[in-house]
Amino acid sequence: MSTPEQALAAPLFESFTMGPVTLANRIVMAPMTRNQSPNGIPGDNVAAYYRSRAEGGVGLIITEGTYIDHPGANGYPDVPAFHGEQSLAGWQRVVEGVHAAGGKIVPQLWHVGRERRPGVEPDTSVPGFGPMAISEDGVEVVRAMTEQDMLDVAASFARAASDAQRLGFDGIELHGAHGYLIDQFLWSESNQRTDAYGGSPENRLRFPRMIVRAVRKAVGPDFPILFRFSQWKLSDYTAIIAETPEALGELLKPLADDGVDIFHASTRRVWEPGFAGSDKTLASLTRELTGKPVIAVGSVGLDKTFRTGHFTRTEDPTSKSRVNVEELAMWRSRNDFDLIAIGRALLSDPQWANKVRDGRLQELSDFDSSALEELVS
Repeated sequence: MSTPEQALAAPLFESFTMGPVTLANRIVMAPMTRNQSPNGIPGDNVAAYYRSRAEGGVGLIITEGTYIDHPGANGYPDVPAFHGEQSLAGWQRVVEGVHAAGGKIVPQLWHVGRERRPGVEPDTSVPGFGPMAISEDGVEVVRAMTEQDMLDVAASFARAASDAQRLGFDGIELHGAHGYLIDQFLWSESNQRTDAYGGSPENRLRFPRMIVRAVRKAVGPDFPILFRFSQWKLSDYTAIIAETPEALGELLKPLADDGVDIFHASTRRVWEPGFAGSDKTLASLTRELTGKPVIAVGSVGLDKTFRTGHFTRTEDPTSKSRVNVEELAMWRSRNDFDLIAIGRALLSDPQWANKVRDGRLQELSDFDSSALEELVS
């Protein structure tokens, strides 16, 4: 006989069909940068880290950002690559472990764009690439992308997606959020080009659409493509790529037409309205505008709102796990989301999903900022 907590949580543990893949439940592990892959190679500790979340009941794991083979794709030390024999062999072990534990997994394919600076691995001589050139102290540190650069990057994403399919991943996610390359073209503040790739929403979409189309062509019609987007940026919480729901639809609907199967609507607070004057969340609006399934994410499972402390390693050490299953079940019953992503709460507690499913909320391990420095398995 189920407890009241189990009954409330039940809608979160219904299966979900993602193309040819069936997920055991609606719980997703959000992508979180870990900086634990020296030389871009995910090791056995990374494989154990992801497998433990599958064993802990997560239906779908989205990996941390993993950079494609374009020379300017990476911007950070010790993040994993998604190219090269050793890195792909590491990812093969990750996939095998997750599948052995009954989970599903997709890699988040990543190009950091203008966030890169010369001096960063793997080739320290390579500058950043972005919609516009950036100079610091008279030195160009970010190169304004040419059309050939864009074609090269789209081909790089396509190769990575094809490799993911070959390795047995269950789909891929394109990182189009948080001020990285794809998002830099979508955001008018970072994209002030005066050619066919800047200005109007249609023009700012041209390069992201090129990427989605290249990936879809590479993997065929049935391999799931997820697309993560956000209004906020790491450098600006108040940033917006769309001022109205209608404007958001103008950006997202063409991407859906080009092959995106699921949108991942990244917000700081998942429960807040997506736009002033509306009672609908960004996730529910995305679902309504595109007709596609949506993943909601943003401070779920915590009592402290998401901050960039996750990235700067200055996260509030007093954050506690807080799960309002009644609230989550209500959002699910209203079709506010199809899948719900959990971030930091899963860093300290690999068994988070199983505990929520079983109504063992008192057993949840509180988030500990020390988990940012290690891979808790």
